[in-house]
Amino acid sequence: MEDFKALVVTEDNGYYLPGVERRELQDLPPGDVLIRVSYSSINYKDALSASGNKGVTRSFPHTPGIDAAGVVESSSSPNFNKGDEVIVTGYDLGMNTWGGLSEFIRVPANWVVNKPSGLSCRQAMVLGTAGFTAAMCVDTLLQVGIAPSQGPVLVTGATGGVGAIAVWLLSNLGFEVTASTGKLAATPWLTALGATSVINRDIISEPTKKPMLKTEWAAVVDTVGGDTLSNALKAVQYGGSVACCGMAGSTELNTSVFPFIIRGINLMGVDSVELPLEVKIDIWRMLADEWNFKESGVLEGLLCKSISLYGVPDALETVLDGKHQGRYLVSIAG
Repeated sequence: MEDFKALVVTEDNGYYLPGVERRELQDLPPGDVLIRVSYSSINYKDALSASGNKGVTRSFPHTPGIDAAGVVESSSSPNFNKGDEVIVTGYDLGMNTWGGLSEFIRVPANWVVNKPSGLSCRQAMVLGTAGFTAAMCVDTLLQVGIAPSQGPVLVTGATGGVGAIAVWLLSNLGFEVTASTGKLAATPWLTALGATSVINRDIISEPTKKPMLKTEWAAVVDTVGGDTLSNALKAVQYGGSVACCGMAGSTELNTSVFPFIIRGINLMGVDSVELPLEVKIDIWRMLADEWNFKESGVLEGLLCKSISLYGVPDALETVLDGKHQGRYLVSIAG
């Protein structure tokens, strides 16, 4: 029986220890599709899982990894054949189900997307859940009519994976982008990704009792939540919209109805986990086709640090401490 490598987090007297171990196919959970993983990536949720956050992962030992791209090894589903290149993101992958930081995963067929021909497995994981979420935020804004002519778009948490890719996507779509970050040393990097201007996050994260603020932005992609989201809502132009997808700052939202009933703004929540599969397929198609810009190769160079499975424990710690910039691409096969 074939054995393989996987990142396994074990618990020892309240301490959670990640390390690469050998496993066998029989260790994998039941499922319709067995996938040989080529690439994965690291997300904040993976760092939470690896640190023992019971809201993400309930039992250990556990293999995290909410992203995976690779090749079908076997399938009991008529929708997939041996050799198909596929992508799995979201649902329960890497949370309470064996995740993508492993040479093999076995998952339900309704979690799996055939990889669009316009993307390689590597490119798909350069984007990963972060890029997918950023694309959903941008698509949500476009669907309510936000256009470049209306003014600048604010992206909060811009040095994180979702924020950085949102900056890049919006810039390539012709928007003027204001990037908010607590890491002003990253200004040249954000400018290279397409930000028109970079502001200190303190400008919009400081609590205020004012019901509304001076209008600044046509729209907002918010990855932070809390006071940052509250202040952003107060400063959106008449008829503008906010796509909210994160809670890095706080899960709480203290605001009033004034921005909504006086300026007619929209607050739209974005979820990339439990989406219907057909919506996931459509978003991946967009990323592979009309949003696969000529500068896509530049994106990987700017955005990603490529590591092996053995480099994951240190990377997880960096992400958990908030010291990372951009994304970690994990080469599983190499």
